[in-house]
Amino acid sequence: MKQINAFFLIITAVQKYHRRILLLLTMLSVATFAQSQIKVETSETVELMAILSRTAEFQEYCMDMGGQYTKDTETWFAPYKNHPIISYYQELRSYFGISYDAVMSMAINLAVDGNGVKMLTDKSGLERRWHNVEIDTFLVKLNQFYTDTHFHDFYMQHQKFYESVLKTYETNVMQYFYQDWYPRFYGTEPTDQFRVVIGFTNGAGNYGPSRQLPNQPKEVFAICGYRVDENTGKAYENGLDYASTLIHEFNHSFVNPLYETHAEQLAPIGEKLLNLSYRGMNSQAYRNIVTVINESVVRAAVIIYMQENGFTTEQVKAEMYDQIGCAFNWMPELVSTLQDYTKHRNRYKTLADYYPEIVKCLSKYLKEETKRIEKPL
Repeated sequence: MKQINAFFLIITAVQKYHRRILLLLTMLSVATFAQSQIKVETSETVELMAILSRTAEFQEYCMDMGGQYTKDTETWFAPYKNHPIISYYQELRSYFGISYDAVMSMAINLAVDGNGVKMLTDKSGLERRWHNVEIDTFLVKLNQFYTDTHFHDFYMQHQKFYESVLKTYETNVMQYFYQDWYPRFYGTEPTDQFRVVIGFTNGAGNYGPSRQLPNQPKEVFAICGYRVDENTGKAYENGLDYASTLIHEFNHSFVNPLYETHAEQLAPIGEKLLNLSYRGMNSQAYRNIVTVINESVVRAAVIIYMQENGFTTEQVKAEMYDQIGCAFNWMPELVSTLQDYTKHRNRYKTLADYYPEIVKCLSKYLKEETKRIEKPL
């Protein structure tokens, strides 16, 4: 009997030890998870470049969806529509295509420095459209705009507003964002640092620029547009409406590098896809074959994400129809092939391993679509 009791005492002690270890591991896991969570931010330089673009009447930054914030912006900056930088900046748009994501590329590579702004990198770190621009000249004029408009005062006066919006976004949108899905799906750990920034002057525009600072991990940004509901006057109340954009942007850091490994096969495919949907792609500023291919895979991955993370069938279906409405008519075929990837992970450890099948999928779609189009001719 004493031996039996001793045995049970040992078992009880081991169980208590295991429970303590399990509790410790759980606490460490929770702490690690909490540390890895992405903080939603505002950025003075993102607002500076967006408001400069709005003042210069770049249409993609003149959506005026920000409610009272848009009115505040107009009141403050309208007197500077003839500022010396404006005509110069409009010329940069005309000659070099400085617009859309090129604007945000500059924004994330700037930092506020005392009473002005400075570059964090040389021009090689900027989106390629900036490479022929005389950056020093641009910075002189930008700093003059920053000083003359008292931009920092405008930014600081809206801090409480920014903070309230960030809190709403974190509560209503970030609940749908599962960061650990990405390494699971792609089969590779992210080497990039994710950043989420609200672009309060960007309207419905969303951008995914990146930067590489010296001796730092690459930073990938999701710069999410801000727009208020016309009926409620509030933004991000229905977080689900905005979640797919956030999910979308972070797929790019995994998908974009894969293009180069199959560029030779993908180039003619991308050209044909672009020609098939040129008007729809052009309206979204998707004017090159690399963008069309990468956007296609990213958007299909968003649908897989939704299917694997508890979104309803109706929500997934709505996303599919939305992508077809955006001229990605090959989305059903691409989603089906990614579903095949998820079912055969024992064979394909990473999406990079599976990429030849994606090439085959798009090639097959083009052949069948061409046959369908030309059949009655």
